[in-house]
Amino acid sequence: VNGLKGAIDFLKTNAKVETLDNLPYSALLVPLTVFFATQDGRGVRVSSSQRRSLLSWFWRSCFSRRFSAGVIRNLNRDIQEILRLRKGEASTLGSLGATVTPDFFTEQAFTISAVHTKVFILLLAQLQPLSFVSGSPIGLSAALQAYNRNEFHHLYPRSYLRGLGRSTLAINALGNFAFMSSLDNKNLGGVAPSVYRVRMDVSALPKILERAACPSSLFDDDYDQFLSDRSKRLTDI
Repeated sequence: VNGLKGAIDFLKTNAKVETLDNLPYSALLVPLTVFFATQDGRGVRVSSSQRRSLLSWFWRSCFSRRFSAGVIRNLNRDIQEILRLRKGEASTLGSLGATVTPDFFTEQAFTISAVHTKVFILLLAQLQPLSFVSGSPIGLSAALQAYNRNEFHHLYPRSYLRGLGRSTLAINALGNFAFMSSLDNKNLGGVAPSVYRVRMDVSALPKILERAACPSSLFDDDYDQFLSDRSKRLTDI
């Protein structure tokens, strides 16, 4: 019980995981529970190097789809390595192989229950996104706990892209989504980004884009170039 509480607290504090629905794989809790488990109920102090290793393992496991297959084998390996890490011994926990390319954000569609979408949402959450209209901080805890499509919307509006004859897959590519409330989405409207730009807080615009890993090419009304630019930026996070 203490281990599970420690694992949940670590994920909420360090990876913005608010509910189990946010977690790409529930199996991720198992090694973390082992790491934080103590018989006497005292908490486990995590050093900065241990924290880096745990987070590296978390993100690499997510992007490599580590727990999509061979779950028991991978859990056994990770539990052994996480125990070594906890004891201060040499551990390879955080050195899993994982490659992230722009294709991850251009060739996969936003589907709220899919693993790749959950990883994408958590990645965006690390940047502490701002409202696309006012530039005020988004209440991530509430947004992630609600965890429905109403909290995420297209940067290039769906109706606008449909008018250009774009395919459903192209319209719904991960790289075309951001944290955005239904109210903000309604205020911006289904028009070209160059048009809805005037409805955004000009003084906050640079910070809004930065916190959304969004390039300024958003407003050039060239969807292919924007999607390429943003996917590269997301890859570099």
